[in-house]
Amino acid sequence: MKKGKLFRIILLSAFFVLSIILVFFHQYSTPTTTEPAKEPQTVTETGKEGEAPDKPPQPQESVQEPQPAPPAQEPSQILWGVDTASPLDQAFLQCVVDNYGKPSVFGRYLETKEGVSAGLTPEEVELLHQQGIKIIPIYNHFSNATTYEGGAQEAQAAIAYAQQIGIPEGKAIFADIEPTYPVDEAFIRGWVDTLLGSPYKPGIYGVFTNESALTTAYQAAIFSNQNVQSQSIIWSSNPDPGVTPQVNAPQFQPGAPENVPVSIWQYGIDGETCNIDTNLIQSNIIDFLW
Repeated sequence: MKKGKLFRIILLSAFFVLSIILVFFHQYSTPTTTEPAKEPQTVTETGKEGEAPDKPPQPQESVQEPQPAPPAQEPSQILWGVDTASPLDQAFLQCVVDNYGKPSVFGRYLETKEGVSAGLTPEEVELLHQQGIKIIPIYNHFSNATTYEGGAQEAQAAIAYAQQIGIPEGKAIFADIEPTYPVDEAFIRGWVDTLLGSPYKPGIYGVFTNESALTTAYQAAIFSNQNVQSQSIIWSSNPDPGVTPQVNAPQFQPGAPENVPVSIWQYGIDGETCNIDTNLIQSNIIDFLW
């Protein structure tokens, strides 16, 4: 073999071997950098890393608009008034004013009951209303307060009298149940039911004591029909400390049982000067008086 050719073979072989050595050296001598695995990042509600994980959505409390407070109710005032079975004219009214005071309310009877009471007249109505005095319409054309039919029939008669004299709707008519009258709960229910089915409101006058037959009948009636208690106006003549002028009237303290809501208290009967009885009236029922 020629020397020149041999030299090229040796040179190529050396170059080949050197290349293998360089590759091998590079593979095992160069440090391998393995990037560490990143720990998972947490994202808060605002999306920032490294903060607490999202909280589960919390239920939203309903926020109600503040409601206006109900208007304050003024305490009921106590008015002073009278009632009479006598016919009324300017002289009689002046007698009352001069000796007792000017009444805010005047009780009068519907139609005349012979030997008992004179009936309310249009002239009396005009006289009282001109003076700004309210009227309590009283019905007393019976002496037996028993049975449902009896209560309904007396109520119908009272309604006819009220309409005849022009009492407007929404006003109360009071059944006069005297202590000597037999009375039962059925009569009271008949009176109340019939008045509630009419343009008028039921009222009941009598002696409401713990022992009276009227109280017993009334309590039995409200047990059967709550309207008797909630829709009726009660006028009681118990106790009776005696007739006084307006300035000397007692505190409003009727003596009825707790479940008898008295709105009018007849605290004095048979005045010596002028034939009147004296009363105290809660102002919250004044719109039901004529």
